[in-house]
Amino acid sequence: MRITITARHTEIDDDLRALARELVEKVAKLVRRPHHAQLIFTEEHGEAGVEIAVHAPRGRVHVAKSQAVDHRSALDAAIARVKRQLLDEKEAPRPRRTAQRSKVPGTR
Repeated sequence: MRITITARHTEIDDDLRALARELVEKVAKLVRRPHHAQLIFTEEHGEAGVEIAVHAPRGRVHVAKSQAVDHRSALDAAIARVKRQLLDEKEAPRPRRTAQRSKVPGTR
């Protein structure tokens, strides 16, 4: 799985990049076949923000945003949110297909 890490209007160190990559790889295991993930670190008005987007099969995208005092706290909160989304999707029962009856009058 490809993971893209971007920093906008801020600088992040290599330790934070490695931590972010490790956490996203762990969370992405909840998806059967993840395509890729994007992490965007921002800083606006002195507040750090993180946005995580995990792209799953069939066009599903799970997005979590968080803002905190520092990037590590924001990363932890965003990881928790995307993990909750993936767990909720995994636990939701799939609708079963039922046999369709013919609706033409005079036939059985």
